[in-house]
Amino acid sequence: MSGLRSFVARRLLLGAAQIVAVVLLVFALTEALPGDAAVALAGDQPDPARVEAIRTAMELDRPAWERLADWAAGLLHGDLGTSLTSGRPVAGYLADGFGPTLLLAALTVVLLVPAGVGLGVLAARYEGRLVDRLISSVTLAVYAVPEFALGVLLVTVFALRLGWLPPTAVGHGADLLAHPGVLVLPVLVLLARPVCSLVRLVRAGMIDALASPYVAHALRCGVPGARVRRLHALPHALAPAVQQLARTVDWLLCGVVVVETLFVVPGLGTVLLGAVGERDVPVVQGLAVVFGVVTVVLNLGADVVAHRLAPRAGVVA
Repeated sequence: MSGLRSFVARRLLLGAAQIVAVVLLVFALTEALPGDAAVALAGDQPDPARVEAIRTAMELDRPAWERLADWAAGLLHGDLGTSLTSGRPVAGYLADGFGPTLLLAALTVVLLVPAGVGLGVLAARYEGRLVDRLISSVTLAVYAVPEFALGVLLVTVFALRLGWLPPTAVGHGADLLAHPGVLVLPVLVLLARPVCSLVRLVRAGMIDALASPYVAHALRCGVPGARVRRLHALPHALAPAVQQLARTVDWLLCGVVVVETLFVVPGLGTVLLGAVGERDVPVVQGLAVVFGVVTVVLNLGADVVAHRLAPRAGVVA
């Protein structure tokens, strides 16, 4: 238990340092974005006086270090800033896009865990046989298809040719649960690559665990094979799988821009893409910081769970 506390303390310190680095990096990158928000707001033929007035009103004429200090102080109090184009709080944009993205992420994870773990264990159980070769070949082939190409293919077949499902979420609003058919194609695209990665990780971990000395000793002692696989081999195989799952959840929650754009889902990725197009720096900064914090927290949790499952193996930082 003391070893676990020490591990968690080290990870918390590392996470705090990572969050500070994320804040600095986000500010530096948004400052380096091309274009000028004041010029964009002034219209197609901006008057220099109007541009200068807008810059003054938005405090863009202040030194960068002063704006960084004010922005960081606001973050400490939960203030993500205010949109330059609409005047709305950035938290409002986050609230608007979080629901659809969270729904897609939750549905994907609910299907991902049993499918990935189950197929991985099945492939390891029949290593080298037809079932293993079939699962490995299909997952490798699916993983090789880019998300955009897979999405276009699914839309062409199931929406345009067969007419079974709607091609996009246009006209259905943000309440996607009221229209479950809209969710099928985006979830399939989101599920395709992560389930392939999870299957291969669980398969490799199970094969490695089943070949280990402690599993062989348990079998020699008469422990049933199913019990050995469930209680001894599977926890060892799940340690790297948990970290992969955390990265997948982070990828899902932080807005999958390609999938949300392809299916016109009003999620966080779409909000971020629109803010970048409008040069709305506070929205980009606020969402990027939230994404960074989510990444750090999820990876911290995954490291702790993986350390708990297989403390002898350690956790890759």
